[in-house]
Parts: sequence; C-alpha cells; structure tokens
Amino acid sequence: MADSTFDQENAARFARLALDCVHKEYPNKIAHSLNSDADVKPPRELTPAFYGCYDWHSSVHGHWLLVRLMRLFPDAPFVAEARRAVGQSLTPANIQQEVKYLNADGRNTFERPYGLAWLLQLSAELKEWKDADARKWAAALAPLEQAVTARIASWLSKMDHPIRTGEHNNTAFSMGLMLDYARISGNAEFGKLVESRTRDYYLKDRACPVAYEPSGEDFLSPCLAEADAVRRILPEAEFAAWLTAFLPALDFEPTHVVDPTDGKLYHLVGLNLSRAWMLNGIGSRLPANDPRRKSFAALSARLQAAGIEGITGEHYEGGHWLGSFAVYLVSGRGLR
Repeated sequence: MADSTFDQENAARFARLALDCVHKEYPNKIAHSLNSDADVKPPRELTPAFYGCYDWHSSVHGHWLLVRLMRLFPDAPFVAEARRAVGQSLTPANIQQEVKYLNADGRNTFERPYGLAWLLQLSAELKEWKDADARKWAAALAPLEQAVTARIASWLSKMDHPIRTGEHNNTAFSMGLMLDYARISGNAEFGKLVESRTRDYYLKDRACPVAYEPSGEDFLSPCLAEADAVRRILPEAEFAAWLTAFLPALDFEPTHVVDPTDGKLYHLVGLNLSRAWMLNGIGSRLPANDPRRKSFAALSARLQAAGIEGITGEHYEGGHWLGSFAVYLVSGRGLR
C-alpha cells in the first residue's frame, strides 16, 4: 500500500531530483567497453536516451521515477516539464542507438542485471499507464525491451548460481523487478524462465545470515532481497513456512551515513529505503494473522523515516538516484 503521506508536494520534490539529472551529462561514470577508436565518444552519443544521472542505470530509473509520478499525479505542476524530459529521451532514434550499443561486441555484461531490470520496470510502468504519450514512449522503447529480455534470458539459462551481494549485481533484487515486468507486460515465456530460476536459486536456502549485514557499501539486503523475490512465486502458506526456515530471526537498526559526499558510503541511505519496501513486500505475502506482519511493518516505518531523512538533494552522490528508491517505497510499487 502506498504511504498515505505521499502527496503532490513530496512528489514534486522527488521529481525535481530526476529532472535535474536525466539530461545532466557530467559528471558521468560509464561502464564502457571500447572496440576501437570509434567508440571514444561522449555519453550523449554512446547512449542518447540514458546518458544523464551519472550512470546508465540511474538514468533509467530516473526516467521511471518521472513516469511513475506523472501517472500518480497527472495534474501536478511538474508534469509538463517531466513530459518534455521523457519525450526528449524516448525517441525511436535514441532507442535504436541504445540497442546498437547494448548488442555491440564485448558488451554482453553491460548493466547486467540491475540496469536491465530497471529498464524492464520502466517498460512495465509505461504499459500500465493509460496515456497517449505513454503508449508512444512504450512503442519507442520496445526494441530495447526486446533486446534486454533476450540478453537476460540467455544469461539466466546458463548461470548456475545466484549472486548474493548487496550492490548492483544482486540477482534476487533484479529478478523481483523482472517478475513484476513479466506479469504486467504479459510476457509469459520470460516470466516462466525467471520464476524457474528463482526456484532453482533460492527455495533450498535456509538460515540466511542477516546478522552479517550490511557490508559497508550495501544499498540492498541480500537476505531481504531474496525473500522479496520468493514471495512473488509462492502461495501464502508455503511462503510463510519457507520464510520461517530462511529468516528465523530479524532484528537490525537503520544505517547511518557519516560522509554523504562519498558516493559509496551514501549507499547506506538507499539500504534503509530498499529494506523498508522489501519488508512491506514480504509482509504482504504472509497470512493475515501472522504476527510477523506487524513487526515487519513497524521496522519498515523506522527504516523509511531514516531513509527519507537522508535524501537532502544537497549532494549529487545521492541525489542522482535516491529519489527513485524513495518513490518505489512510498508509492507502494511492487505490491500487487
């Protein structure tokens, strides 16, 4: 369920963070594999749809943020500027170049899985929104969506083990986004593959060492991300039993960032936000009388408060991406 305090004023604050960066080319951190001198180009030419917000994946979920907020607050003052920004990015020509870039030699690991999962989340958001511009943008994005699902399907089919980090490579977090995309878009074949691999990777897991979390630069919880993915594929009673064996105890405090100018340390603000939404998702799949629902909700509220407080917009190290995490949480995205 969306946070009842999430109003147009809060939405405008988060929209501003994205609008200030989706076409801000520098500073820029590119994960770029060069094949020749011809590949030495500025970000706006390499990936003309998603070159802003410091890195490709942040640009993608910055666009998702704008689409989500336009959909939820269609009459807000920021909507006109947001429409122009998204429309500038999601053109057929820009997406054609994005596909060309993704499919070039040596780029089979580009933004895998995190950025690719967010691209599918952007596609899903556009498909759900009954709006003329959204239909146009979804059609423009379709070739990249198809290239991404093909890339992920090839990867998952040959990857024997999940990745359990607390950063971008974590498979459970991205597979949760992929499952939601598959169901929203009606891509049954892709969804079947992702669900099958989720079962292969996680259903035998027991006693996740949540006491070892977090690592110093985490923005995801490996244990909670796994549970949040598994809750998407199991019936209530079966999930409740699995969760008892997987997370027999859960107790941690919100994380604190000492130096918000250090982009890696600033990840811990995002950890509070992602932990909060994962607890909400996990709790939503438990039976109504399960006492863990209440304790998870209380902990989520504390994490949310700490996470939102940590987003000041003062430092670009966090401002270029944390708005997306905040909106995912407070708008109840991922809860169906």
